[in-house]
Parts: sequence; structure tokens; C-alpha cells
Amino acid sequence: MPRSLRVKTNYIDRVKSAVRRNGYPRQKDLAEDLGLSLATVSNFLNGRPVDVLNFQEICRVLGQDWQEIASLDENSSSSSPSSSKDFESEVVITEPCPIEEASIYVERPPIESLCYETLLQPGSLIRIKAPSLMGKTLLISKVLAKLAAQNFRKVYLNFHLAEEKDFTDLDKFLKWFCVSISQSLELENKLTYYWDREFSTSKVNCTIYFEKYLLAQNNKPLVLCLDEVERVFDKREVAGDFFGLLRAWHEQGRVSTIWKRLRLVVAHSTEVYIPLHINESPFNVGVSIELPEFTLEQVRYLGQLHDLDWTDAQVKQLMDIVGGHPHLVEQAFSHLKVNKNISLEQLLETAATEEGLYSSHLRRLWRVIEQQTELLEALKKVVATDTTDTLVSLEPILAYRLHSMGLVDWKGNKVMTRCNLYRQYFKNRIEAV
Repeated sequence: MPRSLRVKTNYIDRVKSAVRRNGYPRQKDLAEDLGLSLATVSNFLNGRPVDVLNFQEICRVLGQDWQEIASLDENSSSSSPSSSKDFESEVVITEPCPIEEASIYVERPPIESLCYETLLQPGSLIRIKAPSLMGKTLLISKVLAKLAAQNFRKVYLNFHLAEEKDFTDLDKFLKWFCVSISQSLELENKLTYYWDREFSTSKVNCTIYFEKYLLAQNNKPLVLCLDEVERVFDKREVAGDFFGLLRAWHEQGRVSTIWKRLRLVVAHSTEVYIPLHINESPFNVGVSIELPEFTLEQVRYLGQLHDLDWTDAQVKQLMDIVGGHPHLVEQAFSHLKVNKNISLEQLLETAATEEGLYSSHLRRLWRVIEQQTELLEALKKVVATDTTDTLVSLEPILAYRLHSMGLVDWKGNKVMTRCNLYRQYFKNRIEAV
């Protein structure tokens, strides 16, 4: 047997659909549950070679017969046509996760039109901030599709695709960044030609790679979407210089014809808690977008898209437990549509338990929390309250982290539990410790 296997082409759609069916809303969640890199999971789901043991383990979790769907890959160790002696790190690019590209989408006006109209402007920059599973990637996918229809080139890059080794120094990181974008645009890796090791700096080399190669290849605007950039926040070796570079490019877009072609979208799930010079930060320029929860009307409309014509009372009953959290609401509707013998009351009765609909989602969050003592103590303080609207003071960094996970909402400088589902579940788990 070869060292690696890949999914047969005719089984790719099947394994992709199995991800959500097994309780994983995103590729990232599956990767975290398996303890694998996002790149490995992405390779598997897109029919690229992965290690045999990893292939078998992913199949086990997704309920697939690995022998049935596996295609032997005899050339897995051969070099990629785009490989370079200067950069040998694995680079894998995906479009926004196909799981998040479902046809069911609820608009939150005027956000969609604001994003689209802003990105039509030369040299524009958009910052999208929202906790995990609030719909950032789906919004990006919808906007990208609309821009592609206007003849834009597009690149979607999720920073969870980078390996830890890619963050060890700025030069290595920027090479990964440039090669990733080249691959997404189906362009040859030309680091060797544009990277001057002896007389230039990493930031200048990266800028030249964009200006002389990536942007110069085509007169069409290029919209570059950088998702989950919070992964970079605590990487001291690269964070300040990288974000300063993005700011510099945005400033160049005001005066340079070629840089006007670049449109930046920066998406992150938490406040920017790293110190950045005010004139070197991309987080205080451009247009800021924050994704709110669904309103009652939007939740009812989402139900109608699932062929569920609910009364306001039924919608409120669901929202009393999960609020207007897009993922939790959508999961409830999808479950009730398929399982017509289950009532809303039955679903909500077990919602915050290990046998309920949200058990996989809740356990994933718990695994993160229980491994970090300070975070556990902070959450304990929040869920000890009797209602979700009781405000609690926390250390800012702990509050940011809980907010990025979607567990709390901000109210001024204090936080409160995001919804009753989280308050009930985590209160019970913490009391049982």
C-alpha cells in the first residue's frame, strides 16, 4: 500500500456532504476534532493525497468505508509542478468551505450591499468582525460570487491553512502567503525570480511579488479575502510586520494605478488585542462590518426556506434557547425538516444535554474551555448567573477569547452569556467538574 491515499473523484461530493451530516459545520471543526491540520482535511475533501492513517481516521469519523472511496496514489511523493527550491512548505488553497456555500442564505441588510458596493471601489478595504459560526465565510462567499460576475479575480485564503512552522519568521510566512495566492490564481510560483535574499527585505520582496507579478498579470481587479486572521494575532514574529504591510498596500491603493486593482477583505472573530501603531494598522481604516444575530423576522424567514411556516410564538420559543445565532437556528430548522416526527418542544427539551441536537457543537467548545484554566474560571463566572442578560466583568483578554468563540456578548465593558443554551450546558458541565 502507498504512503498516501486520496478520495476518488466520484466520491468527493459524498464525503463533503458527510461533514455536515456528522455534526461538523465547517472543515475547521472536523480538523480540530481529529487533531489534524485544516490543510490535511481540506486535501482529503478535495481529492488530494493524505497520509494513509489520516485518511482512514477521517473516513471513520465521517462514516465512510475507506476501501470503497480510496484511490491509490502512487506519485504522492513527487514534486508539484509549482514547487520551488526556495519554498517547500505545503500550501493548500480552498474556496470558502463548500459546506458554507449552501443555497439557503438570509440577508442582513444593508451589510451585503455595503460590502459589494465598497469592493467595487478601487483600493478598498473591508473589515468583517463576528464570533465563530456567525456567517462571515458565507457572507464572503456570496459577495465573491457577485464580484466574479463583474469580472473580478478572487482569492479566498483561510489562515488556518497555514502550518505552525509557517509563522516562525516573517520571510517564511510571506513566502507561504505569496505562493498560496499564486496557487489560488492558478499562477506559477515565481518566488525565485522576485525574491531578493541578499539586498532586499521580506516586506519589499512580498510587495514586489504582488506589484510586478500578481497584480500585473491581469488588468482585472483582484479581491483578496483573508479569513480567520486572528490566527496571526499571537504570532509575534510576523503579526506587526504583516498587518503593517496590508495597511501600506491599502495606502498605495489611493495613489498607485496598479494597487487600485487590489481590494482587501479582512475577517476575524475577535477584537484586535495586539499593539499596533495607529498608522500601521489595517484595523482602523476602510469599512468596518459587524455581523449581528438574526432578528425574529429573519429567523422566521429562514424557517420558511426550510419549508417550516412558524408562528411568532414558535420562533420566540426557539430564540429563547439559542437567540438569533445563525448556525444554531439553522441547525434546528434542518433537523426538524428532516425529522418530522420530532416536535420543537422535544428538540428544546434536550438541547443543552449530551443527547441533544447540539451535543457535538457543545462538546467541541467544552474541549477547548476545559484545557485552559483561566478561560474555564472566566466562563464559570459568566454562567453562574440565573439569566443571560446579567452583566459580568472579566479580564479583557479572557472576554475577547470567549467572545471569539461565540459564548458571550459585549455590553459596554462587560459581558453576558450569549444564549440560554450555553448558560445551561456549561453551568451543568462546570458544576460536574
